[in-house]
Amino acid sequence: MDNFPLSHLRTTPEEIRRTQSEISKSAYSSIGRRKTIQKIVFGIFRSAAWINGIALVIILYFMISKGWRAINWTFLTQPPMDSMTKGGILPCIVGTIGLSLGAILFAFPIGVASAIYLNEYARPGRFLRIIRLGINNLAGVPSVVFGLFGLAFFVIYLEFGVSLLSGALTLGAMTLPVIIGSAEEALKAVPDTYREASLGLGATKLQTIFRVVLPAALPGILTGGILGISRAAGETAPIMFTAAVFFSPRLPSSVFDEIMALPYHIYVLATAGTEIEATRPLQYGTALVLIVLVLGLNLIAIIWRSRLRKRMQ
Repeated sequence: MDNFPLSHLRTTPEEIRRTQSEISKSAYSSIGRRKTIQKIVFGIFRSAAWINGIALVIILYFMISKGWRAINWTFLTQPPMDSMTKGGILPCIVGTIGLSLGAILFAFPIGVASAIYLNEYARPGRFLRIIRLGINNLAGVPSVVFGLFGLAFFVIYLEFGVSLLSGALTLGAMTLPVIIGSAEEALKAVPDTYREASLGLGATKLQTIFRVVLPAALPGILTGGILGISRAAGETAPIMFTAAVFFSPRLPSSVFDEIMALPYHIYVLATAGTEIEATRPLQYGTALVLIVLVLGLNLIAIIWRSRLRKRMQ
């Protein structure tokens, strides 16, 4: 064993340099390939964002250029007149605001409570998976199906009639999956250390949820509310069966009154009006008011959310 040759086990400096060079080239090649893939993916994301932004600008430009001539004080403060070829859209504005706020007042507490149960109390298992599957399926149900459900349940079975209440409850049921999903993701984003610290200081689980977890998750939960308002304000099919009417010169005096709404009014003017071509400016003006109204409601919610975030920081 003492005479065993070890020369073939030795590595010369040249071989070491060659090996290091090959390793460096391989590493640089891998890094370069990953950077190239990253640039391509980021380019796709950037292009998608630009496409969405350009589409929004085009839509806004088209609506503003076609509808700004119809916007005046009479248009915003008077009911429709002369077979809806003249006058304004005040009942439609009031009806849309009432439907949106009513839907959120109904859906937001129930959605947040459902998210709290799913994230904080429900045990992982088949039952929880079935519930989440049902919520995901509800999010993909067409709005006209919710309209038929509202007609059968709220309008006929509960005898609410075609009213603001029936429409708001139907829209609330339609926005529930969005609010539940957003609220649950916001609760999941709260670090477990917050819960552990609160429980360690002697707080109960209920106190921990309401005083620690919910305040930390509130900005994300409000995001779901913003999405819910946007969807509720722009829907036509659900309110067609449950709340909206062709024409109503007066404002609703109770939640059981029929209403006019901006989305349905646009549909009526564009498809079932007596003089469709003559009402084109009113159609575009109504659409522009609807866009501004939705953006305004979203802006209020976004400002409130940003203030909450600053307060928490």
